[in-house]
Amino acid sequence: MPPKTAHMDYMHLALSEARKSPPKPTNYCVGAVLVSPSRDEVLATGYTLELEGNTHAEQCCLAKFAKQHGVAEPDVGTVLPNDCVLYTTMEPCALRLSGNLPCVDRIIDTCKNGKGIRTVYVGVLEPEKFVGENQGRKKLEEAGVQVIQITGMEESILQVATSGHEKEFAVPLVLDFGDLAVRAGGDARLEVHENRVTSVRNLVAESLDL
Repeated sequence: MPPKTAHMDYMHLALSEARKSPPKPTNYCVGAVLVSPSRDEVLATGYTLELEGNTHAEQCCLAKFAKQHGVAEPDVGTVLPNDCVLYTTMEPCALRLSGNLPCVDRIIDTCKNGKGIRTVYVGVLEPEKFVGENQGRKKLEEAGVQVIQITGMEESILQVATSGHEKEFAVPLVLDFGDLAVRAGGDARLEVHENRVTSVRNLVAESLDL
């Protein structure tokens, strides 16, 4: 196991990666670092949305290492060192709303040939915002992968992770009744000006970065 100072150094590197992630209200900005402790060597790094598609930090990290060694990402475990560990600023996901393979499953899949990632160091557990309680840690430990939390950087990690979330409710969903046309007929009714509704809808979509 790396010394405590090395743990912090690697987690700081993972946080530096997380800062590269484009802030969005629909995901966390996370950074990951793949390490060989015996060689004190960084094998690969990754951050949220680094690669094309709705990619997570751990996914990008493994995909980049696989590409470096000329194998497909599902086969990355065949080229990983025996002592490989992963540092990630946030607990790996166990559920993807997009339908993509969760990062927990990607990590577990690296262990199929007796090598792979046997220890994951996390900075914080995933907040219960997008998928409720994350079962990432539990699922990894049930598969024989050790999960260790590195404490002392929680505030910085969460600040970076949620850097795009302040936009979520930037546009209040309020209509000014001065813009409503009231027409009395056989039965009174309110007719909202179509262009005003369209304008509000566009503002909301822009605010949520949909």
